[in-house]
Amino acid sequence: MRIRIVDAFTDRPFAGNPAGVLLLDAFPDDAWLQSVAVEVNHAETAFAHPLPEGGEADWALRWFTPATEVDMCGHATLATAHVLHSTGTTKGPVRFATRSGVLVATPHEDGSLTLDFPTAPLTEEPVPAGLAEALGARPLSVHDTGPSVGDLLVELADERTVRGLAPDLRALAAHSRRGVIATARAADPAAGHDFVSRCFFPNVGIDEDPVTGSAHTALAPFWAGRLGRTDLTGLQASARTGLVRVGLRGARTLLTGSAVTVIDGELTA
Repeated sequence: MRIRIVDAFTDRPFAGNPAGVLLLDAFPDDAWLQSVAVEVNHAETAFAHPLPEGGEADWALRWFTPATEVDMCGHATLATAHVLHSTGTTKGPVRFATRSGVLVATPHEDGSLTLDFPTAPLTEEPVPAGLAEALGARPLSVHDTGPSVGDLLVELADERTVRGLAPDLRALAAHSRRGVIATARAADPAAGHDFVSRCFFPNVGIDEDPVTGSAHTALAPFWAGRLGRTDLTGLQASARTGLVRVGLRGARTLLTGSAVTVIDGELTA
């Protein structure tokens, strides 16, 4: 079967966040799906198969890290939609049935895609004991992001602090179900982004995720409230970097980005 590696939330290869994508006739057993994700060894591998016409969704979609299946993944959804459209498998918006409900990906003439995801509910919490030491920086505020995202969103003093983080990942793992989103206001909005973030997910086998779509469903309402605008651009300041354009629409968040297929091959196992 065909397997593709797609760099998501970037318009050039070897940047953004790579994801494996497999289009199947049906889902094999979970052990095989997990084994493929381990072999691919990227933050996520997406598996999709077509659904009968006339239903609420067009494709079933699941996401696996090298360690576990996850409830929501933005970059692997973008990568899957990119494969479907770039190969001519589908045209127009595509609806995915997922653990997080029906998610829609809409293509644009410039090749970018917009994902329609549920907005993460934010609940401010006291700074947990030991978090500053684990992260290596003093939080200004901490928010829980709800069950679907499963992270702590941690506001830091400035962009320089976010970029310079070198957290104790083992200690950080004790503070959330999936991981920690560290964020700060952009040092210079003229640089083309409004805020920066880095995402550390040791509990699902990902020390640092290059670009995280699901995290931006929490970052969008957080920064919309502080900056007074609902359409923003986030820079995820990982080594690979990536841009996510976000649009807060109440209970839904729009995530827009591009993707590039870098490997197209055959899985023989």
